[in-house]
Amino acid sequence: MNLHKLILTNNACYKAGKTITPKGIMVHSTGANNPYLKRYIGPDDGLLGKNQYNNHWNQDKPDGRQVCVHGFIGKLAVGSIATYQTLPWNYRGWHAGGAANDTHIGFEICEDGLSDPAYFSAVYKEAVELCAYLCKQYGIKPESPTLICHSEGHKLGIASNHGDVMHWFPKHGKSMDTFRADVKKLLDAASPETPTTPKKYYRVQLGAFSVKANADAMLKKVKAAGFTDVFIKYSE
Repeated sequence: MNLHKLILTNNACYKAGKTITPKGIMVHSTGANNPYLKRYIGPDDGLLGKNQYNNHWNQDKPDGRQVCVHGFIGKLAVGSIATYQTLPWNYRGWHAGGAANDTHIGFEICEDGLSDPAYFSAVYKEAVELCAYLCKQYGIKPESPTLICHSEGHKLGIASNHGDVMHWFPKHGKSMDTFRADVKKLLDAASPETPTTPKKYYRVQLGAFSVKANADAMLKKVKAAGFTDVFIKYSE
């Protein structure tokens, strides 16, 4: 994951300063053919590039709307893929249009024309890695209803009526079920291996001798049979 941070401090959502305890993640996509992060994030930090229209979301009400998400995934000026955190993860975002704002971290994937498999593969992978990161950080399970897209949120009655991301993912053979499975796979791969149970050892006593020479003879015989971890222990 190529994670950067540029908090949208001029957005009314950030200035409201309301916090949540994150219990889930909601995946969105922007619904516009513009894969560049500079469309939504500003000012230019040297990587984003300049937004010539200055219509990014780092303003009180971008495009006159009360909208703000916790992050975006898309292209930097040079064309490489990155994730930008745009709100503190525990801030209440304005992304769901419903009760999920009180429980879910929301991020947007910048859409292109929806037909480029290379771009889709790159942002899909970045989104999987971001969700795995957030799941691990907040103990979120990669399953429904804790990891969902906007359209699933609407069906659950916790988000407004939007189609993202199911108008896009199936075009490339993916769904939210495959997405959740990929997040779980990444989490499982990163989990430390389960410690092995300590081995138990059972010792076998072959004899007790009052004459040391007899004990020495038995020790020699056992070693000749191939047993190396043998010894004589003296006790009164």
